[in-house]
This record gives sequence, structure tokens and C-alpha cells, in this order.
Amino acid sequence: MSRVETFPMVAMREAEEWVGRTEERWGCLTPELAGMMSAAVSHPLSLRRDVRRGCLMPRLWHWAAFPEFVPLSQLAEDGHPKLGDFLPPLAFKRRMWAAGKLSFSGSLRIGERLRRISTIKSVTPKTGGTGDMVFVTVTHQIEGETGCFVEEEQDIVYLHIPDEFKAPKRIPELETPDFDETVPINEARLFRFSAATYNAHRIHYDLPYAREVEKYPALVTHGPMQAIMLMETAKRHVGEPPRRFRFRGVHPMFHSHDLRLQGRLAPGGKSMDLGTAAPEGYLGMQATAEWD
Repeated sequence: MSRVETFPMVAMREAEEWVGRTEERWGCLTPELAGMMSAAVSHPLSLRRDVRRGCLMPRLWHWAAFPEFVPLSQLAEDGHPKLGDFLPPLAFKRRMWAAGKLSFSGSLRIGERLRRISTIKSVTPKTGGTGDMVFVTVTHQIEGETGCFVEEEQDIVYLHIPDEFKAPKRIPELETPDFDETVPINEARLFRFSAATYNAHRIHYDLPYAREVEKYPALVTHGPMQAIMLMETAKRHVGEPPRRFRFRGVHPMFHSHDLRLQGRLAPGGKSMDLGTAAPEGYLGMQATAEWD
């Protein structure tokens, strides 16, 4: 009997019917949205950014270019759009963006029309220290008006909400990093990033919900925001944006503490190990940037 047939509490046969499903969407990172994003991720060491129409779009900012205009009646309790349209309807109450990898050809520009083709690549059940879970892998191809494009693979994990918060095993921060910078985190920054990305997931701005329903000790710092800050830091220290980037969330970061951005350039300068770290010395996100 296969793992799909024995996996509990999940209609895996129905979910697997979503594999191969595609969706086409058109979007644009307007100068106004770019300004909102810049204000959300800026900190004292940030690069100056020109967000006028036609300027180069910073890497990963395309995440704000395709907002989902879902009516309030079609939102789930957690603030996400209800499942069953593009993403498969699985019997879990928690959804998180777990990991991603991207490659870039050329540079997109602020204000240009973007086309995104999304495909569900796989639906994979797993069992770990936190119990049963399902990973849904989605690929995106984003193309601009001049032929520049981004190839992206995104892993979304579906989990059950625990009865109480149990932190995952802590992974130590980077050893001997070339830089270790602190970014102030608070409720206002999380709200601004949610607004810039049109993300209504309540764990980022609704403290009673985060604590009482999803059992987090505080508001959760967005994974995509951490990735954007790491990407910008890698560009700032090397002098040009990487051609490839991958990241993985390993421990939730919270609004109750600031975020440390760490990086260590590999010999030869063609890749960099990156991570966000809590003040106590453990990683929230692991990432790698590559220039070759």
C-alpha cells in the first residue's frame, strides 16, 4: 500500500489531482507599490532605491506585483484565500511559505507589465517532529515586456495547529560571518510589509489571533521579508545582484526581537551563505546567493 493511500486525515488522492494545474496571471509593480515595499524593508544600512517607473526592480520585489483581489467572503479564518481554487484543499489549518529557489535572467523594471505562469509541480506528504504535513511545490515563470524573466520554485507547507507552541530545533547562527547587521523589527514594519504584498495572513498583524489560535508567542516576521532583506544585503556587499538565490525557513522569527542579517562569502566570491538570526544566536532563515 502506498504512502498516499495510508496518509491520515488528508484527501491525498483528490489533492494529487491538482498536480499539473496551471494558472496565468498578469501583474505590475507600480511606482506606488515599489514605494510601499521600499518603506517596509528599509533600515539604516539599506541601499538607496529609485522607485520611479522604468527603474530596475530590486530582486524578489515581484512578490508584490500579483496581489490576490479575493473578496472578504472568500478568505479563510487565517486571512489566506480559501483553498480549492488553484491550491489543493488539504485538511490542515496552517499554511506557510517554507522555502524557495529562484534564477534571474536580466532585470525586471518598475511599472512594466508582467506575466506569470504558475504550475503545481508536486503534492508530497511527510511526517516530522511536528507531526503530519504536506508540501505543495509550485513553479512560477515571470516574464517582463522586454524578455527578462524569473524562474521560481516555491514550497508551501501545510500543518496542523498545535495545542501549544513548540519551537523547532535551533540551528546555530553562521560561524565567522563577514557581516552581522541588525534590523529593527516591530508591529509597524510587519503591517507595512503585509500591506505592500496585500497579505492578510493574521499571524503577521493580529496578536490575539497569533497567540490564541495559532499558538505563537508573538507576531510572526514574514519569511518573504527576511528573504528580501538577505537578497539586498548580498547585493550591497558584493556590488551586484546574484543570478540565483535559494532560501529555507528553519525557525519562526517574531516581532518581539530585532532581526540580524548575516553573510559569509565563499572563497572566490561566487557564492554567499546567508541567514537571519535571533539575538539569542539561532537562525530563522538559511539562504544562499550565487553569482556564477
